[in-house]
Amino acid sequence: MNTKLYNQTGEVIGDVELDAKVFGIKPNAGLIEQAIITHLANRRVAIAHTKTKGEVRGGGKKPWKQKGTGRARHGSIRSPQWKGGGVIFGPRKNRNFELKMNISAKRKALLMSLSDKAEGAAITVVDDMIMAAPKTKDFATMLKKLSVTKKALVIVPTTSMSLIKSGRNVPGVTFIRADSLNTYDVVNVKQLLIVKPALDIIRSTYAK
Repeated sequence: MNTKLYNQTGEVIGDVELDAKVFGIKPNAGLIEQAIITHLANRRVAIAHTKTKGEVRGGGKKPWKQKGTGRARHGSIRSPQWKGGGVIFGPRKNRNFELKMNISAKRKALLMSLSDKAEGAAITVVDDMIMAAPKTKDFATMLKKLSVTKKALVIVPTTSMSLIKSGRNVPGVTFIRADSLNTYDVVNVKQLLIVKPALDIIRSTYAK
């Protein structure tokens, strides 16, 4: 499978081969969905946290004596039935949302998502992306020349702070290293912009 190879100015300078072991796999919607659910679950952080009776401040003194008042007996104003008291069975920050998935299945789902993008002609390969200095305007102009106008994932071979700083304020554009790909980030965008050297890294990392 071949696709056009562009330079930074949007000119076609040749063709590049997309390895069939990476970009030629028949997608399985169920496996891709499982990989996405696993990824989202594993990055979820439990934030909501309620205090139990023993954690709420105050309430150490018995509100009134046990007998003789005509009122119901109580031992603490921090009991759950009191306003400002503890919460029973509320959410706790120690909840674990982790899900497991076989490495081979996870890798296959990623290759399927890449193949789906290739089949939909949603992959643009650029020879190189070099920014002499961080400039959002120059980066946005480069994307326009490459016809990358939708939500896009830029796959780079190595981390380039100049490049990342140039594109981090462009709406809908995210960066990721070729050896850190995941199914969710690939599926969650409309276009993939791949720097040519990243293709070899993707092949060697995931198409074993």
